[in-house]
Amino acid sequence: MSSAATAWAHALEAWAIPPGILALASEDPWIHPPVLFNVPEVVPNNPSHGRAREVLGESASVLDVGCGGGIAAFALTPPASRVIGVDHQGEMLEMFAANAAARGLSAETHLGFWPAVASAVPRADVVTAHHVVYNVSDIVPFLRALSDHATQRVVLELPRHHPLVTLSGAWRHFWQLERPSTPTPEDLMAVLREMDIEASIEHWDGPMRVEQDLEQAAHFNRVRLCLPEEREGEVLEYMQANPPLLQRELATIWWNV
Repeated sequence: MSSAATAWAHALEAWAIPPGILALASEDPWIHPPVLFNVPEVVPNNPSHGRAREVLGESASVLDVGCGGGIAAFALTPPASRVIGVDHQGEMLEMFAANAAARGLSAETHLGFWPAVASAVPRADVVTAHHVVYNVSDIVPFLRALSDHATQRVVLELPRHHPLVTLSGAWRHFWQLERPSTPTPEDLMAVLREMDIEASIEHWDGPMRVEQDLEQAAHFNRVRLCLPEEREGEVLEYMQANPPLLQRELATIWWNV
């Protein structure tokens, strides 16, 4: 493993929840609720979608890794007419397939973790992986498999800091626990350089992905914070006193193959 890849893995390891706190959790705190991955009928444009569209012709194909409901893929249809979704949650893939059918698109889905399932997945003109890499400790095989499956371009989107940075204040409040702030998109660029991949990066501001209402947010954050159900009201009070930001710093990273 390269030095940059090792640093990336160590930075993500620092996000582990201390065993003493994790043992008190009544539910798995590492949740990705499907309700947060609904795709709007019209997907707003952003730099990530623009970089992918630059190389797409008519009837192109898109492979969306860690697809959720498929917002990264469906933002590109048209011109793309064929979409492929990979996700480790079956409910996400059901959403992806339903969204494709509603748009009259050719679609296929693959259940499992990337790159473990990569050998069963076809190549596509563009490969996208939005808001996924901070979940990937062994980053080099993940990135290499993305490149191997693209015929034109790979496009990644990620926030300027780990998405759980938004809960750092809550961890401090409820557990007196300081949370890390790395890795960052620049750390990922260092990994790509050591892989001899000539990638580009663009920083931009976009809307924060938030729950539908504060009550829903309090529930999910209570789970993420390893707190018991009876303390959900306290989490709601904390969130009312510390409302979430509406904007966040994001980065688009892309390279041609």
